[in-house]
Amino acid sequence: MNYNIAQPFFESAGKHPEHLALFADGESYSYRQMLDRVLRVANWLSIGEGPPRRVGILGSRSIEACVGILAAAWVGAAYVPISLKQPELAVASLLKRSGVEALITDRTGSQMLTPYLLDHAPTRVLSIRGFVPSGISSRVAYFDDLPSALRRNDPVVARPDDLAYILYTSGSTGIPKGVMLPSQAVKHLLDVMETDYPLTPEDRIAETTDTSFDLSVYNMFAAWRAGASLHVIPSTQAIAPAKFVAEHRITTWLSVPSIVSFMSRMDLLKPDTLPWLKYSFFAGEPLLAILAEVWRVAAPRSAVINLYGPTEAGVVCIGQECGSGSVLTRDCVAIGRPFTGMQAAIVVGEKEFTLSDAHGELWLAGPQIALGYLDDPMETASHFVTIDGTRWYKTGDLAYRDRNGIFHYLGRNDNQVKILGHRVELEEIEWHLRDLSDSAEVAAVAWPLHSGSASGVVGFVADYGASSAEVIKTALQQRLPSHMVPTSIHLIRELPLNDNGKIDRSALVKMLKQATAVRD
Repeated sequence: MNYNIAQPFFESAGKHPEHLALFADGESYSYRQMLDRVLRVANWLSIGEGPPRRVGILGSRSIEACVGILAAAWVGAAYVPISLKQPELAVASLLKRSGVEALITDRTGSQMLTPYLLDHAPTRVLSIRGFVPSGISSRVAYFDDLPSALRRNDPVVARPDDLAYILYTSGSTGIPKGVMLPSQAVKHLLDVMETDYPLTPEDRIAETTDTSFDLSVYNMFAAWRAGASLHVIPSTQAIAPAKFVAEHRITTWLSVPSIVSFMSRMDLLKPDTLPWLKYSFFAGEPLLAILAEVWRVAAPRSAVINLYGPTEAGVVCIGQECGSGSVLTRDCVAIGRPFTGMQAAIVVGEKEFTLSDAHGELWLAGPQIALGYLDDPMETASHFVTIDGTRWYKTGDLAYRDRNGIFHYLGRNDNQVKILGHRVELEEIEWHLRDLSDSAEVAAVAWPLHSGSASGVVGFVADYGASSAEVIKTALQQRLPSHMVPTSIHLIRELPLNDNGKIDRSALVKMLKQATAVRD
């Protein structure tokens, strides 16, 4: 079925134009006000050579980012969110590789523009709010100079396999992978969630993440499809948002479980402190059962749902509601059962599907599966396979299915880990470590670990020559997002090897544990 992800917003704006659509940066915007901005930007995207295929969004947690995303979809383009936390070199590289034909910036993104970045950016750049640094303003269009939209054209028709968005995830070659999600993936996600957890125009949905994190896809489009309001949590309150949730009477919440842990340690989750919540979704990393219970006490009228899904499977596609009868995996809530219309299987060996409780790799299939990786047919072929007419995504996650059909997540079967909710391939960090140290022997270890997720990374470099740990770390800060930069780098004589001659990561973790025990 044809589905433009901006169409539900357009329909909601027609039904109740004065209803609150967005609260961001301390300001409120109605559907009418949002629609006017979206149409002006959509018209700008359509002029000249016509609508682009892909639009970069250098912005987050702002009305400008939301307007840019909707305007891109409006003209049939895929939006490509670009993290504001990345260094200049990484942003420039992504702009080139993603093939964006237009770039939209918010206030913060406008300030990031430099002659170097613009040399790597498309020729069409729009600053929706804010001014770019002096000397390059002539190369940038400004929203305030755009004419008002004279015609209110509907969003263009989007076919099921048309790209809706491209999200970049960590890659083992040192180059992030662009995951391509079609419009049908977004539609199916929203259809299932709306059936199981219906929203109304009176609901208030929290935006807990940056637009470069796929949880934002549900938060934005579920809110606007229901005619509800999206409330963007400022980055200054992102770790401890209890006050924001209470003040804005948030009814729907989706975030990584790490936030619960932070809030609990700060004693912000007292009984009944979040009385307005009716849905509390957690995804992106394992949910400790004790944290689910802490949240249930703070939000006693809310259903608490644990969700699972890699970026390649359209945000989330497996879930289980938490409660007295919920199934656990060790001390975490089990990920549950696949969404209606989605399939999950445990594969042992190459292609041996099993219905038993054997441990194996979790494979996923269904309408939410990505089209593949942008301009990377080899990587696509290695992760997406078709068997007996069904196209599967090989998640790389270890799991098993119990006798009741509940799936249990057991961790990664490679070196891909969750760091503060972000999916990271340790090989990407190692690629940069090798490049900067001129050493062939490097390792990155997720540390410290907490129930399958990590709060940081530690780097190891052997045979390091004249390089120093501080020099390497400083250089990494210019290349990688902050959550991927090792908290410390150990320069050692040689790395431990296992019986197969491979780097023994367990031995490195043991070293870190021993060092921690000595300090304690």
